[in-house]
Amino acid sequence: MRLFLIKLKKIIFLPTNKLIYQQNNMRTNVVAGNWKMNKTIEEGIQLVKEIQQLLKTYPVTRSMESIKIILSPPFTLLKIISDLLKETPFINLAAQNCHSEEKGAFTGEISVGMIKSAGASYVIIGHSERRTYFNETDALLAKKIKVVLSNGLLPIYCCGEKLQERNAGVYFEVVKNQISEGLFHLPPGEFSKVVIAYEPVWAIGTGLNATPEQAEEMHMYIRSLIEEKYDIDVATDTSIIYGGSCNAKNARELFSNPDVDGGLIGGASLIAGDFVQIIHSA
Repeated sequence: MRLFLIKLKKIIFLPTNKLIYQQNNMRTNVVAGNWKMNKTIEEGIQLVKEIQQLLKTYPVTRSMESIKIILSPPFTLLKIISDLLKETPFINLAAQNCHSEEKGAFTGEISVGMIKSAGASYVIIGHSERRTYFNETDALLAKKIKVVLSNGLLPIYCCGEKLQERNAGVYFEVVKNQISEGLFHLPPGEFSKVVIAYEPVWAIGTGLNATPEQAEEMHMYIRSLIEEKYDIDVATDTSIIYGGSCNAKNARELFSNPDVDGGLIGGASLIAGDFVQIIHSA
């Protein structure tokens, strides 16, 4: 198990043919469980209690400043789970989405103020399912990022290519556009609050996942874009996590890559034992 993610001094050739001198650095690893549209109130309470018990039995031995554990249940469970997590304050809470406006006549939507009052500190923005099923554009996601940050919450911004884009060899361009249009309007201080989740769409819920080499290649490329836009300090301090059929069996190998700083976990986060094992792999 990696106790710390240390960036050794070395020169790395990036996909852009740009050299980055990586200085000694320790980033925060993030393991976030996205429950999606799963779990009733009773089921959610039971899952959280199982996770808490397992973490008491098998505690994380590393400094909790070097890893963030996040649960992202449906909106109906936010306040209840927030209360449960008072027993384990090292576990954070995230909403799965928010509206781009702070309030108004938007029936059925949830504002960042509501999310914050329910006890969440993170919001997932731009998940591929939101992009695909609800036609969310990068321009809309940029507005969501702004409202999340202006209300003191922290965004987990998702990006990633579809299978046809991967096969066509344009996956770097796709991810570059998503990040540039969704995030690069932010000043450095605001950008530094963002966690980026690379989720190849072709690997979500399919049982497929990017190879460790594919994941590292894209994470390294994303870091090079950040360095080009801001500077090397911002780039090396940004947590970039992997999402896409990450599970208890492959997490350790994926997370062993120097630029993969944890995972956005889907189905495996619904099984307490698997999720805790993934946490210990980070």
